[in-house]
Amino acid sequence: MNPIRRHEMIMEVMLNQKDVTVNELSEKLQVSGKTIREDLSKLEEQGLIMRVHGGAVLAQSDQFGILPVKNPLDKYSDEKTEIALRAITHIEEDDIIALDGGSTTLEIARRLDNMPLTVVTNDVYIISELVPKDNIRLVVPGGYRVRNMLAGPEAVTYVRKLNIEKAFLSATAVHIEHGLSIYTGDLIDFKQALVTTARKVFAVCDHHKFGHTALRTFASLQEVDVLLTDSGLIPETVEQFRSAGINIEVG
Repeated sequence: MNPIRRHEMIMEVMLNQKDVTVNELSEKLQVSGKTIREDLSKLEEQGLIMRVHGGAVLAQSDQFGILPVKNPLDKYSDEKTEIALRAITHIEEDDIIALDGGSTTLEIARRLDNMPLTVVTNDVYIISELVPKDNIRLVVPGGYRVRNMLAGPEAVTYVRKLNIEKAFLSATAVHIEHGLSIYTGDLIDFKQALVTTARKVFAVCDHHKFGHTALRTFASLQEVDVLLTDSGLIPETVEQFRSAGINIEVG
């Protein structure tokens, strides 16, 4: 098993359990304790986990796009609301939009008026939120379930055939060089399909995610038309991104 796949499996285990021991991972992945400890060190360097005696715990369990079953918006809810309200200003009646899975995109769904609109989404929480809004045409690509999101080749193929005007994407981390990244390969193809299919791509990321890099990049910042964040992002970082030619809207 290659290291990247091991890292993905470790993160999947930790998302479910929140903490894990080296012995547990060694047995589950059928590799030595030494290999697991090296893997955990690399994940810690990326800010995804924190090492503890005999194992590790998640660093920021709400930052991974894949949401916990309960209270997905408990943390940084003010920031997510601020970004969602900014995103809403870019959505008009009769638009065909895509809402990627994530807590900020879920807040966008909650803030959407019940107006004529087509929404493509792979997030079961967003689906539940939009079902009562009967003026919104809901399009679900399908696939297999990864926690709150649907993924798989069928969903990717379906999305590539759609005429999506605006896609709103979440990410685990935002880095000026490494772009938008997440920790699991299950969602890479779907996100990339949205990036290549949509006429306009919006990234919705709270300021806590800036300056970090997760395991896999799914889009460069040059592929993003508008980067939406909250007013907590320091002016120096805003200027750094704008100087690099990135269209960033704050608050």
